[in-house]
This record gives sequence, structure tokens and C-alpha cells, in this order.
Amino acid sequence: MNNPLIEQTTNDAGQTIYQMKTMDIDVVARLTGGIAPTITYMHGEKDVTDDIRAIRFHYESPADYIENYAAFQSMLYQKEQRAVNALYESISIKPKNMSTGKQILWSFFVFLLVLIPVFFVVWLK
Repeated sequence: MNNPLIEQTTNDAGQTIYQMKTMDIDVVARLTGGIAPTITYMHGEKDVTDDIRAIRFHYESPADYIENYAAFQSMLYQKEQRAVNALYESISIKPKNMSTGKQILWSFFVFLLVLIPVFFVVWLK
């Protein structure tokens, strides 16, 4: 496989193996017009999203021929979760750093705010 994220090396037994070159991948999640976020993978200043997709969607399972793929996949999963959580926190209307009691009051206030049009329609009938 010709992928810039995979390197061919020789192990101590003299066998040729494949390994991920780097674990230093940054994950960025953005909303680009739909419900689901778009996830981009960066290595330094270079976008490696297509390279990671090529590995993940290759007809052979990457875990079968890449020695450290499980660790790489685990690292990516954690970074993807953090990126998506940070994205949703950034677009949330909930004020930050609230105590549990204040969060409950905020949720109740938002619920009442959403129901005002319903009460208005019922009252006019």
C-alpha cells in the first residue's frame, strides 16, 4: 500500500512489517451544513484526511497488516470524541460553568421559552 502514513520496516526477526509512521494527528470537527459534523485530520499543516480514509476503507483490514494500527485507531477515536464534544459545546446555547441547580433552572427556562408559542395559540382559540 502506498500511503504516506504507513512505513515499511524490518523487525528484530528480519521480517518486513508495516507500521503507522506517526501518532501525531490532530482532529478537527466542523459543521458544514448538515446535522453530522465533518471531521478533518491534520498532521502538522498537512491535511491527511484522505490518507486516513484510504487506510480505514482499504479492502484488507488494516489491523491484519499494520503492527500498531490498534493503538493508532484508539488514539484517533479519543481525539475524534474530544473534537466532536468541543464542537457541540461551542454551539450549545447553555451557559458554561453552571452548577447543577442552575443547569436545571436554565433547562426549565428554555423549555418554557419554547412552549410560549404553543400557549399563545391555545389561548387565542
